[in-house]
Amino acid sequence: AVELQESGGASVQAGESLRLSCVASGFTDRRNCMTWFRQGAGKEREHLASLYTDNGKTEYSPGVKGRFTVSQDTTRTVLYLQINDLAPEDTAVYSCGAVSSTFCANGVCCKLLNPTVWGQGTQVTVSS
Repeated sequence: AVELQESGGASVQAGESLRLSCVASGFTDRRNCMTWFRQGAGKEREHLASLYTDNGKTEYSPGVKGRFTVSQDTTRTVLYLQINDLAPEDTAVYSCGAVSSTFCANGVCCKLLNPTVWGQGTQVTVSS
């Protein structure tokens, strides 16, 4: 079974940067969609960025484009989310999700798929 484990969350000051990691285990195919989400207190879960592991193609939600960068390592089992210029409104639990996909060819397609596996999340708290 596929398992995901996030790390890298912290309490930081506004303007700082963080890199979150999501380590995946149990993939049996390199064709997977992996996505970062976040959920702030009292808010709905928000899509941030998707990546198709077979080719590294990505898709971002409009609200995070420019400050957030999603990437993967060379093994295609670690997903990263670089967040720059953090602001208090970025405070949330950040989670990664994954779903196997043999038909997606890019992050745009991945964004449309609901993950079937989730990590437990990592807390990011930004103070002003």
